[in-house]
Order: sequence, then structure tokens, then C-alpha cells
Amino acid sequence: MTSKDDQKVLMAKIGAAHGIRGEVRVKPYGDDPLSFADYGILTTRDGKRSFEVERARVQKMVVITKFKGIADRNQAEELNGVDLFIDRDQLPEPEEDEFYYSDLTGLDVLDQTGETLGKIIAVQDFGAGDLLEVRPKRGRSFYVPFTKEFVPEIDLENGRVSASLPEDYFSEGAPERSEDEPDR
Repeated sequence: MTSKDDQKVLMAKIGAAHGIRGEVRVKPYGDDPLSFADYGILTTRDGKRSFEVERARVQKMVVITKFKGIADRNQAEELNGVDLFIDRDQLPEPEEDEFYYSDLTGLDVLDQTGETLGKIIAVQDFGAGDLLEVRPKRGRSFYVPFTKEFVPEIDLENGRVSASLPEDYFSEGAPERSEDEPDR
């Protein structure tokens, strides 16, 4: 059974205040920086607070946003760090071979032999393409490039992905750990 939190999709994060008229900097998630403004009311994960975009404009790497009811800098400063969500059912169904990051989080990652490598805890993009962050049962999380070559099969129905990793994937260039460093 899916919990209510699992049905929420993170669309953006409110950052610092911008100016004195209640505007804030917003970091959007997604391909179109203004898309978070297209879904109507945005809420916090718990649904206790809601926000409606009055206007938004792209400025460099953020979207300068004015929310209804936020009139001055003091109110805007109180919003710093607030995550903005919509309900999953507000999003269109993805095309074939397209996935929402939230649908991938929590899936088991299996190697070519069917052995579990860990679970996907996040999808990251540091500028060179999407990476699946995988947390093994023991040890540090690691990244797998989210490409057909490295992730040939995604089975959402059964909650797993197949990873095709080279034999030396974990040894080549892996950071050395000290003996006293604890496992996460």
C-alpha cells in the first residue's frame, strides 16, 4: 500500500527572500524551470501549508516568485527552505522509457546475476547526466549512470531495476576507506 507521502512529488524549494515586496528565490526541479507554477496550489509535504504562485520569472539558476499572501520581506524570509509539493496524480503519465524521479526512489537495484546491490535513494544530476544514488545494506552509497547501457531494465511493477556494471566498477577509482570509518 502506498502512503500519502509517497503520492507527493517535490516540485521546488523556496530559497532566500528577493527584494522587499515578498518575492523569493525558488529552485525548481524538472526540465522547465517555470513548470512548478502550472499546477495550481503547491503544498508542504504534510499539506498543512499551501502556496499559490502569483507571478514567476526566471533569473539565472532560480525563479523569482511572488506567492499570494506574502506581502513583504519578513514574510518571505520565513519561507526559506520550504519544499513545495503537488499530488502525484496531478502529473501526466510519463512516456515510454521516461520516469519521474520519485517513481525510482526506493527501487531495488539488482546486478546481472540477480543479486541485490542496494536501493535507489535519490536521482542526482551534477551536470553530466542523471545518476542513480544507490545505498547498499552496508557501506557508502554509490552512483550508477542512468543510461540504457548501465540500467538496461526498469521494472516499476516489481520494484526493481537491473544494473549492468563492469566487473571492476567498484574497484577502479574507488575512494579508500580508513579502518575506523563506520559504515553508513
